[in-house]
Amino acid sequence: MRSGNFKVAYKTIRESKWQSSLTMFGIVVGIVSVVTIVSLGQGIKRQIVGEIKSVGSDLITVRAGKGVKRDADGNIQKISPDFVYGFGSGTLNDRDVAIVEGSLGVKDATPIRLLNGSVIADGREYGDGFVLGTNPSLPNLIQQKLEYGSYFTTGETSRQVAVIGKSVAEELFQENVPLGQVVTIRGQDFIVRGVFEKFNSNPLGQGIDLNKAIFVPTTSLKEVAGTAAPVVRVLARPQNPKNAGDLAKQISSSIKDSHGGQDDTTVLLQSENLQVTSSVLDKLTGFIAAIAAISLVVGGIGIMNIMLVSVSERTREIGVRKAVGATNRQIRNQFMAEAIVLSVLGGIVGIIASFVLNFLIRVTTDLTPVITWPVVIVAAVVSVSVGIIFGTIPAVKAARKDPIDALRIGN
Repeated sequence: MRSGNFKVAYKTIRESKWQSSLTMFGIVVGIVSVVTIVSLGQGIKRQIVGEIKSVGSDLITVRAGKGVKRDADGNIQKISPDFVYGFGSGTLNDRDVAIVEGSLGVKDATPIRLLNGSVIADGREYGDGFVLGTNPSLPNLIQQKLEYGSYFTTGETSRQVAVIGKSVAEELFQENVPLGQVVTIRGQDFIVRGVFEKFNSNPLGQGIDLNKAIFVPTTSLKEVAGTAAPVVRVLARPQNPKNAGDLAKQISSSIKDSHGGQDDTTVLLQSENLQVTSSVLDKLTGFIAAIAAISLVVGGIGIMNIMLVSVSERTREIGVRKAVGATNRQIRNQFMAEAIVLSVLGGIVGIIASFVLNFLIRVTTDLTPVITWPVVIVAAVVSVSVGIIFGTIPAVKAARKDPIDALRIGN
């Protein structure tokens, strides 16, 4: 295909700007959708990796439910998609907590009890967060510092004291340092004695904002809420980080024996937490991107329809060109060139728009999209392919026109 075909194609497209713009719109939307969705997925994955590094790779998480299937060597083979997000995969019991805390080689451990529902302070109701019952070792386990006050100690596990996330302080108490204030949980008053720094990492599960959590001693929460505050996680850290893998296997085996041989809990290292989350996230991103890619097909159909209309409108031009010696191949190449130029221009505009949209998402939200060059290259190749594929039918139709009939119809 000669360069002259593309020059003529570009000139033709410029002469019908509005028509060409509408034709390219589907391609632009498709590329923006696919690039943005994949970039958001990559950004979330990078954030998760950062969380693991900040919390430490030797943190062990015990969760209820059989969420993964392992091979003979203990490597994860299959992951249950509903296992990743939230706390809704079952509960653990106090015996499981005792097993983890009493395992040889455990340095620190804490259960995580969850109580949903609203809390009250100064007559204001806060239904946006949740209450977590933990032990004094939690800050060290998750390597999170307090901005104000202090965490409760071993001698205060039965006292009604609370440490709150930054969002709780700002939204419920409407101040940054509400130390000494009272928060009411299930009719019982808890005194605020500390405020965490902003949580950038989350060892409990994706989709959970610990900045909106209220942390109280697990014994106090159990006394106030009873079975309404079940154990949903147990966190542990080994004395020797190198032994984290062996300790995780030991804990898993001990809990399995305690459950009568039932393999109904999942023990994960932080690296495995990343693998679990990334696996489901990749599938979700791919699924949504595939749906978004449908707009590329729609854009291709738009190109085909507009090109078919263009063939009808330019019947006389085709007849004249054939009458003076143009071959079927030359006519076909001309219309193919127009379809390719339309798709390439749509691809360029779509890629530029993707960078702009991702920049706006980065500066206006907490999300951090990561655009990778392979995604951009694939988007460019797809846009050109769409033009070639959907431009073929109009180009062939134009090439097959009989010059005499074309001149007769064109008059």
